[in-house]
Amino acid sequence: MDAQDILKQLLIDIQNGRMNVEQGMEQLRDFPVMDLGHTKIDRHRSLRNGFPEVIYGEGKTPEQIGEIFERMGTLANVLATRVSPEMAAHVQSLCPDVLYHPLARTLSLTRNAIVYGPGEIAIVTAGTSDLPVAEEARVTCEMLGSRATIVSDVGVAGIHRLFDRLSVIRQAQVIIVVAGMEGALASVVGGLVSQPIVAVPTSVGYGASLSGFTALMCMLTSCASGVTVVNIDNGFGAACAACKITNLFRDS
Repeated sequence: MDAQDILKQLLIDIQNGRMNVEQGMEQLRDFPVMDLGHTKIDRHRSLRNGFPEVIYGEGKTPEQIGEIFERMGTLANVLATRVSPEMAAHVQSLCPDVLYHPLARTLSLTRNAIVYGPGEIAIVTAGTSDLPVAEEARVTCEMLGSRATIVSDVGVAGIHRLFDRLSVIRQAQVIIVVAGMEGALASVVGGLVSQPIVAVPTSVGYGASLSGFTALMCMLTSCASGVTVVNIDNGFGAACAACKITNLFRDS
């Protein structure tokens, strides 16, 4: 259950006499924030934003990530991004049900069944080297309740590859375009489809690509109208934006 379901069930139990007010207060004691000392878990995030809190792994110790998973995993599904193999091994020793996705560098724990909304998100990559960012986006989409398909290695250097997959791409409700180098793929796709596009510049490329800054600037100045751009290598952020769009179809 998400935070809204937990609160609703708590109120129903009190109303029906299955729980008294004091018991309800005890359950709510850690509900707004679960304080672990090193981390304050925001249990109201899904009520405010529609998505639960996600763990950003970089900069944290394996022990910190492990404790967060142990505590959050008793309540809801858990996702962590930017997780090293060492972190993953430690968390899996504590929570054997946790899945590690090495290419995406994510950890996921599914305690409650994920209810998928209608439609699908297409994640389109310029090259194979962009797949880590694309996989981070795919895992995030799946954990947030949106099905996602990756269409890989269809960059502008061999643009016929893109045309060959257009029929698949056009079936999606939202399209995430992941590209490094000069980042031209976002503009090309933007000129061929009517769906919303979320573009992700990656740090893939030689020296003048400036670790993704060149792709970022090119995507921001795209001649295709309506292309939205997230930060460099931010597959997670792109997935969150795309899922919020698809959720509009779910709620309508």
